[in-house]
Amino acid sequence: MLGSSSIYRQEQLGRLQIPFKIANPSIDEKPLENELPEVTAFRLAEAKARAVAITYTDALIISADQVAVLKNIQLGKPLTHENAVKQLRFMRGKEVVFHSALSLFNSRTNHIQTRVIPFYVKFRTLSDQQIENYLNKEKPYHCAGSAKSEGLGIVLIERMAGDDPNALIGLPLIALVDMLANEGVEVV
Repeated sequence: MLGSSSIYRQEQLGRLQIPFKIANPSIDEKPLENELPEVTAFRLAEAKARAVAITYTDALIISADQVAVLKNIQLGKPLTHENAVKQLRFMRGKEVVFHSALSLFNSRTNHIQTRVIPFYVKFRTLSDQQIENYLNKEKPYHCAGSAKSEGLGIVLIERMAGDDPNALIGLPLIALVDMLANEGVEVV
């Protein structure tokens, strides 16, 4: 069971070629006051899994959350063009850390595994016109930090570093394979 309405996470999980259903966890995703970004991501990934478990009491539930941070400021989903412009202007020429949290919850046994995988992205110094051109073509308004590296957003990026490139898209597959194995599920 994938506890996420994200089409990007659905596409990523599909790469593992294991059967899954989708459930929307519908939780409040606002960070708590003075909460560290990696703690926010961890808490929300677990909350999403537990929310889905209310309906699916005998399932392995995969959930995730991602929080982007720059200078101790959390960058959420912009949702609007204006907010995306502000985010990309703020990020240009700087390194942003994307904290991608992944939870695998066995609702039958109440066993949960959660990890936060950081991924570091240095953005190019972009002109206002480049930002507008990108946003008009890609419309990444439901992506943390307004950038989709799996699409045209790759042109915004100067360099990337991290243990799992899938974490940047939102579902750390390397960690997920390990977690599934811990629950007795072998992908291949």
